[in-house]
Amino acid sequence: MNIRGREISIAHPPYIIAEIGVNHDGDASRAVALTRLAAQAGADAVKFQLFEADRLMSRAAKLAAYQKAAGERDPIEMLRRLELPITALAECAAVARGLGIHAIVSVFSVELVEPSRVATWDAYKAASPDIINRPLLEAMAATGLPLIVSTGASTPDEIARAATWLAPWRERIAFLQCVSAYPTPPELAAIDGIAGVRAAAGEPVGYSDHTSDIDTGAAAVRAGACILEKHFTDSRTRQGPDHAASLEPDAFARYAHLAREAAKAAPRTVPGREHASPARDSKRVFDIEQDVRRVSRQSLVATRDLPAGHTLTAADLTIKRPGTGLAPFELATVVGQLLRAPAQADMPITREHIPMK
Repeated sequence: MNIRGREISIAHPPYIIAEIGVNHDGDASRAVALTRLAAQAGADAVKFQLFEADRLMSRAAKLAAYQKAAGERDPIEMLRRLELPITALAECAAVARGLGIHAIVSVFSVELVEPSRVATWDAYKAASPDIINRPLLEAMAATGLPLIVSTGASTPDEIARAATWLAPWRERIAFLQCVSAYPTPPELAAIDGIAGVRAAAGEPVGYSDHTSDIDTGAAAVRAGACILEKHFTDSRTRQGPDHAASLEPDAFARYAHLAREAAKAAPRTVPGREHASPARDSKRVFDIEQDVRRVSRQSLVATRDLPAGHTLTAADLTIKRPGTGLAPFELATVVGQLLRAPAQADMPITREHIPMK
């Protein structure tokens, strides 16, 4: 895998991403400032999120427990507050390039992939909940840019299935081990899951780190991670859903230094190559991930009120949170089927509406 001239492999230094995400709190000037701070702290890349609250969240959307703990009260209002338009993100990408680092974007709706291309991105990133969102994964991969896919709260079978969808672009795809808990307790860092992701999807692999520790990245590098991703903020005391699971600049700089030193200190191994099945089993879903898995995955959602007996068309369906309905990858099989029960606008389509065959 190559990201704008930077080789990503076990034979090269780890590629370290500062996940700014929504830690700009909806302030474009702070997003630029965080980009500058991340470059100073030694990041190889910064990453942002492109979403529109009303496009991403259905009426059934809920807050994750960690978002409630951060003081949030309404999921749609939270995301509206944290949105940045593509024009603001494009400025951040330009600033990053001027500083000599890469800019990466996570796009959360397939309809936003094409508009995202007005900015000069170096790669796309799929958030963990979108491991089941085949239309979105394929749209990002089809741009021709590298795609990094996180695997938090995902099973080995789900990872392998996504890798199969992305096989036409395999030389530009990387998968990251991840635990979808914010922050992740150190005892559940699951570094051994790197081998499980490798067994399910192949190389290169990396680690998306939601712990609050500064040495987890080094451990991941020793286990064969080629990419590290860590949430980044200017202050962990800020109000917002992700600040508490982030590192401030000095801690991030130390994190990056330890990871790079770990890569130099000893040959980096590729565990599990000879024993694919045991390695695959090392990737597992923890109880603390179930909440995010349910809340942050997306489902097929009705675009309007639909009566029982209606034959579904593509125009009747969109993809939104939460993940309590039929999965996005089922879109092609659902189109053309009859609704067994009425479906409400902006609510998930479930097995109540489309029975199992």
